[in-house]
Amino acid sequence: MDCSEPAALAAPHVRGLTKLWQGNAVEVCAPGAPLISRILAARGLTDPIASARFLEPSLRHLHDPSGMPDLDRAAERILAAARAGEPIFIYGDYDVDGVSATAILYHTLLEIAPSANIGTYVPHRLEEGYGLNSEAIRELAGRGAKVIVSVDCGVTALEPARIALAAGIDLIITDHHNPPASVDDLPRAYAVVHPRRPDSTYPFGDLCGAGVAYKLAWRLATLACGSQRVTDRLRALLIELLALASLGVIADVVPLADENRVIARFGLGRIKHSSLEGLRALVEASGLAGENIREDDVGFRLGPRLNACGRMGHAREAVELLTSARGPRAIEIAEKLTRFNDERRATEQAIFKHAAELAESSGMTRPDRRAIILSDPSWHAGVVGIVCSRLVERFHRPTILMCEGEGVCHGSGRSVEGFSLHAALMECSEHLAQFGGHDMAAGVTVKSERVPAFVESFTTIANREIPPERLIGSMTFDTDSSLDELTVPVVQQLARLGPFGRGNPPVRVRLPNLRVAMRPETFGQGNKHLSLRVKEDAPRSRVLRLVGWHWASKLDQVPLGAHIEALVSPGINTFGGGATVEGVLLDLRLLSRAERTPGPAPSA
Repeated sequence: MDCSEPAALAAPHVRGLTKLWQGNAVEVCAPGAPLISRILAARGLTDPIASARFLEPSLRHLHDPSGMPDLDRAAERILAAARAGEPIFIYGDYDVDGVSATAILYHTLLEIAPSANIGTYVPHRLEEGYGLNSEAIRELAGRGAKVIVSVDCGVTALEPARIALAAGIDLIITDHHNPPASVDDLPRAYAVVHPRRPDSTYPFGDLCGAGVAYKLAWRLATLACGSQRVTDRLRALLIELLALASLGVIADVVPLADENRVIARFGLGRIKHSSLEGLRALVEASGLAGENIREDDVGFRLGPRLNACGRMGHAREAVELLTSARGPRAIEIAEKLTRFNDERRATEQAIFKHAAELAESSGMTRPDRRAIILSDPSWHAGVVGIVCSRLVERFHRPTILMCEGEGVCHGSGRSVEGFSLHAALMECSEHLAQFGGHDMAAGVTVKSERVPAFVESFTTIANREIPPERLIGSMTFDTDSSLDELTVPVVQQLARLGPFGRGNPPVRVRLPNLRVAMRPETFGQGNKHLSLRVKEDAPRSRVLRLVGWHWASKLDQVPLGAHIEALVSPGINTFGGGATVEGVLLDLRLLSRAERTPGPAPSA
């Protein structure tokens, strides 16, 4: 997730039937069951043991690192090099996931072997591009590297691996991006650590790069201690490093299931009080001091600042912040990242406006064109990926934006659920100079003269794979609810379902039979937001406040007395020291007279 602010998540609408509302809890769980039980059932958790494991994740639920292919081999070589003082370079990607993964291994190795010769390398986004590159391998060879450990990149880096081998460097690749289909097509490296290698039997394949690095760090610790029980210092460090791993989990938008859920749950809670001065400085610069850090804070405040460093400058400063920065230097970098982020936001807004206009004027938003692919020499290569995400949100189709210069277009793509961007690029790879990534995000390089053919080929694939009805935004919900069910204790209980993200969205309930009980109002700076007070169309119904963020333009469309059904995400408002239930308004539909009595809502 790399959004500049919560408003970027979705534009508000009062549009009703354009939403494909879906809820299945009533089919698998009795309507009279408690709300949390119906929500768990809607998410496929009907078994009591599975439900308890989900609600109470434990560090014991993390899998044995040794089950990942080549991980033990990698850990043994790295540990030997660290203890012998051989030059080791950790080569990370320039995004949050790669920076966090780099820091995880850096801190682990220095704790195990304080005199270890550890260096870090992160490529320049604009000058070098994504992933392992041949020139960087040659440079590190010239600097005496004996071991290079890639994090969050490298699984398709055939030529850099060949160069490392020829230079006598033991290249250890750790990655999570889509691997080749055959083991024979993996790079010729000393070790290739990947949970989804073709020969892997590892029980969870959706780790992010920082998650893979964390599993390697764990094995380094046990190997250094010669036992599954590690020293108190190493155990404390491994728990501390969950904070860094959680940054990668949230920012890289991997499914919040299995190990990712455990890492996120325990890691988020450690960020605020981290012993890493750089991370604490980042929290302070993000305006989060004194706050409990949640997934939204990583997605909208911490993550964008770390990413902005690589987008607008050089990510090595983000690496420094999370590794060696102390005192005034940590504060200096954190404040610089905030300035970079402000610059990035302004650049993003300008590109988004331009790209949206181009997409519409070129016909790429028509139903018969189910992909957006655009290039422009004025666009900032470090920002187009975020703009892709915003265009996907608006137009509901895969989007690739590229920057053109010297006969070559470099860019990024984002996809929609159910359409594999990586698979589509594989299918039209004859038009591409280079590409890499996974189902939901990828980077591409195309020669300018090949762009028209690439656009048509990719669009043909999108037209084939994406049915017309998917071009309309849809939103699922967990179950119907009555207002009486949404009490403070119940909503507080729902928080146990977090952290929320991909694969585990925030709780959404449908309130099917409401009436606007008071005149709607706008509020907030610039009166951007909408406040509705609603009640059920039944005697003695309680009143609930619904908040529509950035919904002020819909004020006149929801008059006093209107009958509506609404999709909301229930939460607790503690402003003023009290605790009251409020619903964040996700969508609503005005009901016709014939629809105003849909039957009794479920009750606890």
